[in-house]
Amino acid sequence: MKRPVPVVIALTLAAGLVHTHGASAAETIAVFTKNTTNPFSLAIRTGANTASKKLDVNVVHFVPTTPDHPVEQTRLVDDALAKAPDVFVFDPVDDKAMVPAIEKINAAKIPVIDITDRSAGGTITSYVLPDDHALGLETARYLFKALEGKGNVVILEGIPTAFTSVERLRGFNDALKEFPNVKLLATKSGNYQRKPAQDAMEAWIKQFPQIDGVLAANDSMAAAAVETLEKRGRKAQVIGINGSKEAVDLIKSGKMLATGEFNGFVIGCLGTEIAARVLRKQPVPKELILKPAIYDKTNYQKYEARVEMKECPTVEEEAKN
Repeated sequence: MKRPVPVVIALTLAAGLVHTHGASAAETIAVFTKNTTNPFSLAIRTGANTASKKLDVNVVHFVPTTPDHPVEQTRLVDDALAKAPDVFVFDPVDDKAMVPAIEKINAAKIPVIDITDRSAGGTITSYVLPDDHALGLETARYLFKALEGKGNVVILEGIPTAFTSVERLRGFNDALKEFPNVKLLATKSGNYQRKPAQDAMEAWIKQFPQIDGVLAANDSMAAAAVETLEKRGRKAQVIGINGSKEAVDLIKSGKMLATGEFNGFVIGCLGTEIAARVLRKQPVPKELILKPAIYDKTNYQKYEARVEMKECPTVEEEAKN
């Protein structure tokens, strides 16, 4: 029985995710993302494709058909190694389980650019990572200031075991310590998904007569909170994380307060640019830690090219922020 890996490659080809732009065959970057379903992973691939056109490099995508599956991502690493790309841009589905696969890449003497989640091991040439704690802290501070330092809030967490969720929640809780008159009513995991977030909001609306603010660990859950509050005739200030088009549209309409930037497109752009620099023996940062940016009704226009996934920022631009 044949392994499903070639099917994954065929799917990416059918979706137009593999690009060749006249660069030499040696200049090939293998981009690994976590799944086919999450808009964030799609945005990483779009960013990589956009950057590849500008930089004139080849990008090939490797995507598990089973979301966030370490065994399948490991098989894809084996498949990619057989094709001998020059650089890996790698978003590990699990920071610990994927270490042996990264060590295989190291053994083949191929550089690895780690994006989004910091691997627990292996040799990494460069990292492009968000600061999830700072992102949680700044988005929570923004919400609490909008509430004038008082009120009742709830928290929609992400996947409890995910590093991003753990760090964002830590940031939320650190901000709560700074605002003693903000009361945390409840916190619950929405698993970064709309339906669990809707269910949590429905329960809280029944339980609590006054909810003034909602801290959501991503925009999908924030949008679900907005929809549920509107459906039940309740009002609260809602803030999310991602900097997605959906969130910006809700901000424009006045239905959502703000969103913190955790932009897969930007990460895909920067990871691919650093990979191209490695190919061309140019200097690269050991780490590029993305600083928090908050989109609200006063400044979303500044970020719309990123939101619309049309214009890649450069490494230099991000380092200045």
